Amino acid sequence: QVQLVESGGGSVPAGGSLRLSCAASGRTFSRFAMGWFRQAPGKEREFVGGIGGSGGSKSYRDSVRGRFTISRDNAKNMVFLQMNSLKPEDTAVYYCAAGPTVGLYEVWGQGTQVTVSS
Repeated sequence: QVQLVESGGGSVPAGGSLRLSCAASGRTFSRFAMGWFRQAPGKEREFVGGIGGSGGSKSYRDSVRGRFTISRDNAKNMVFLQMNSLKPEDTAVYYCAAGPTVGLYEVWGQGTQVTVSS
């Protein structure tokens, strides 16, 4: 079973950028759809973006579309979330997830904190 480890979180001022990374174990990484989710204090976990196994089928939640970009490097078993023009409302713990298809995620990482100050 694939295991996921996120990195790249931190604290930035509004308007700043961060790039989150997720390293996956296993030899069948390209078979998995990958997603990014986030959970702010007191709120439910929400979908941020997803990408199919081959790098296509990208999707984003409306509030991040145009600011965030998801990508993957199957040769390195990595998935990324480039976050630009960050807003205080983007503050949350960000989780990487893997599953058999976009929209169905079964394995989760431990999360990385992103804090955006106003």
